Amino acid sequence: MATNFWTSTHYKALLDQEEVDVVHNLDKQRGITLEDFKLIKLHMTNYIARLAQNVKVRQRVVATAVTYMRRVYARRSMTEYDPRLLAPSCLYLASKSEESTVQARLLVFYIKKIYSDEKYRCEIKEILEMEMKILEALNYYLIVFHPYHALPQLVQDAGMSDATQLIWGLVNDTYKMDLILIHPPHLIGLACIYVASVLKEKDNTPWFEDLRADMNTVKNIAMEILDFYDTHKMITDERVNAAMHKLTIRI
Repeated sequence: MATNFWTSTHYKALLDQEEVDVVHNLDKQRGITLEDFKLIKLHMTNYIARLAQNVKVRQRVVATAVTYMRRVYARRSMTEYDPRLLAPSCLYLASKSEESTVQARLLVFYIKKIYSDEKYRCEIKEILEMEMKILEALNYYLIVFHPYHALPQLVQDAGMSDATQLIWGLVNDTYKMDLILIHPPHLIGLACIYVASVLKEKDNTPWFEDLRADMNTVKNIAMEILDFYDTHKMITDERVNAAMHKLTIRI
């Protein structure tokens, strides 16, 4: 795996917000709005996390799987890549690329156990076929850098060790947004430390200044995280189900 983010395919694949917030034409024909698009991606992020909990893989595998899913939808429609099949297939591929391989039959078993809804059911063959489609959609670029690697040292240097659990939780929650597609991971990590500093009422301004990081970007990411928590309170199962239902509409 590439050891330098700045020379990696991850860095080269970073997108602008405008490129991420695009509903593809095939999905628009089904009446899927940008809000629906974001809701479905959030629902699938939670689905991947729930499935991962059952098959017992590390958080890093979850983060990579979610990144793959979000990368695919920046390029392909949900009509072509059904989220209910894409999500477990991304987890399957991520488990291999992160060297924590999960057997496809185990995923199929737990999908049946978790969801009574037939629409989520899939066969091993379908996961393997979708894996090939994902690889193609990603141009075989599977490298993902995450904030986790540098986080312990940054937390310690910032004198925030007492907030480690809070910061880790914040980082995990950033995958419920598209931040990993847009920003370098170290800036996402710094933004989570910034949010934790505000919540803990700890003035870390000198430390951030010494880092010479792009503080405008760090603060913008922090605001996006806080905005997400505000809007997340208003998300209901009804809204998610209504968005998912649009995927089943015949056109």
